[in-house]
Amino acid sequence: MKNFIGSLLHLSDPTLPIGGYTHSNGLETYVQQQLVKDPETASLFVRNMLTNNLQYNDGAFVKLAYEATQNNDITALLQLDEECSALKTAREIREGSQKLGLRLIKIFKRQISEDPINAYEKAILEKKIEGHYCIVFGIYACLLNIPLPEVLLAFLYNATVGTVTNAVKLVPLGQLDGQDILHDMQEVIETITQNILQLDRNHVGLCNIGLDVRCMQHERLYSRLYMS
Repeated sequence: MKNFIGSLLHLSDPTLPIGGYTHSNGLETYVQQQLVKDPETASLFVRNMLTNNLQYNDGAFVKLAYEATQNNDITALLQLDEECSALKTAREIREGSQKLGLRLIKIFKRQISEDPINAYEKAILEKKIEGHYCIVFGIYACLLNIPLPEVLLAFLYNATVGTVTNAVKLVPLGQLDGQDILHDMQEVIETITQNILQLDRNHVGLCNIGLDVRCMQHERLYSRLYMS
């Protein structure tokens, strides 16, 4: 079997030109409200984002999309995208997820053209679904034959890098502070990866009300550096 490492690194590369750096996913609100203001509170924010949000939402949807693609179940993929849209109550987060998903398709469709992603993109163009980043990530990871545990680990690490990078800029933190947080999150990421692999389907979509509220408040901040 072809070594999957190169494909995994490409798919999860934080520098992919999809615009991820323009989104703070609510962190900018936390910083302006002085809830995140130093290395300790930044580390807590990242940990909570992983544990209370990504574990039950985008991380879980990566797994479900991966499995639906394995089964060539287009109906399940479309239903997952609709469910994902319904759970993203903050407009900026929902729109940001869609933009990232569309740009990820634009990159990888040049190399990969198979039924699941083609049917999924067709549904986006017909405005039947939104096209969320986590769903697209899961589809391509499966089509690239990357093992699911490694897919989840890379997805969570990518999200962690993005959040830490934004915290370094916004708080601001020192570069070494950011690297310390990344190091400290490795065990958390590994634990959450295993949790997602065993996650009860009924727990997918558990809400994080505090994060949702801060993301909604971001739309009306007096000054903003980020789109979400």
